[in-house]
Order: sequence, then C-alpha cells, then structure tokens
Amino acid sequence: MRVVSLVPSVTETLLAWGVEPVACTRFCEQPTLHHVGGTKDPDIDAIVALRPDLVVVDREENRREDAEALARQGVALHVTHVVSLDDVPPMLRALCTAVGDPVADPWSGPLPDVSPTSRRSAFVPIWRRPWMTINGDTYGASVLQACGVDSVYADDPDRYPTVSFDAAIGRRADLVILPSEPYPFTERHVEEAARIASDVRLVDGRDLFWWGARTPGALERLRAVLA
Repeated sequence: MRVVSLVPSVTETLLAWGVEPVACTRFCEQPTLHHVGGTKDPDIDAIVALRPDLVVVDREENRREDAEALARQGVALHVTHVVSLDDVPPMLRALCTAVGDPVADPWSGPLPDVSPTSRRSAFVPIWRRPWMTINGDTYGASVLQACGVDSVYADDPDRYPTVSFDAAIGRRADLVILPSEPYPFTERHVEEAARIASDVRLVDGRDLFWWGARTPGALERLRAVLA
C-alpha cells in the first residue's frame, strides 16, 4: 500500500510496523523519506502526483482545508485524533486496519504501570513569545497525569492557552517541564524558567506529544526524568 503520512507520530509508528510511507512531512524527522511540505502547509499537488492509496491526517496536527483539498482530488484519507492515553490503543488498531494489517497486534499493551504515589503541579510551556501551554484536555496532559503531574492550566477553557510569564509565576507550580518541541526549549532556557519554579526538567517533546508505537517507552522515560 502506498501511504503518505502527514502526522509525525504516525510516520514513526508505521516505520516501527515495517510500513515505509512513500512520503511524509519535514517534521516527521525522517530525512531518508520523501518530503511533501509541513504538517500545516503540505504540497497538495505533490501528494496527488504520488498516487497514494491512503493519506493519513490528524485533526490536530493538520488543517481541515488541506484534508478537504485532498478529498476533492479523490484521495482516500484516514483521520486520527488522540487526546488521551486511553485513545491510543483503539486509534492504533484503526490505523493498522487502514494500512492493511501489517502486524498481528498493533498494541502490545497494557501500558507500563506508572501509577504515581503523589501528585505535583507543573507549568508546561509549548511556545515562547508568546508563551503558550496546555490544559487538561490534551494528550500531553494525559501523559503527565499518568506520571503524577498536573498542568497548572488544566482548567483553562482553551486547550492551548496563551499566557503571560507573570501569570505563569502566579500559578505557583511545583516544577516547570520544558519539552524539546514544538518550541525547542534547551538548557539555555532553564534559568528563565526557574523564575516560575525552581525545579525545571527538560524532556523529549516527542515522548510527551507523539503517541503511537513510542507511547509505552515514552511513559517509562518520562517517569524517570520526572522522578
């Protein structure tokens, strides 16, 4: 099956299953695969020219107008949508079926037991200038909750609220979690983040926000970093 993946976590999962997409986005971190633009600006004509059997898109990663443009060209779509850990197993099984059942069991769960013995609160920025974070209704928040950490903006009505630095300080978080993506937070941002909470942890943004084949291992790695 000729599959184009416009979802980085799906691209990674398909490769783990032995399915090599004929194309993916430049954000999928697969330099040996053919690229057809980004998640928000895919090259529709280039995708159609590849004559894919299936294009995988995500309700959150990709734009509706791009999916509709592909559909108008007669391209078959498979749509994913994951906002919690509980969504991962059924979504993987549906994806597996869509690409022709390449593996006997796409989900070898159960998830690792990461039941926390205590809970902490965290400010989790996903962007800087402006500062943006996550509320409780996101996959990243669900992963952190399984590790005993709650976003201090869990109750915000916006899933990805824009906040001020001073407002983040006022939330009195126990720690700050700096993911490596979508904004590339690194060691050079630790001193600034420490003004919000003295305990600052750098984590792999893929472990926090990419769901799929990496999910069980991601939970183990995040538990170790956040311990």
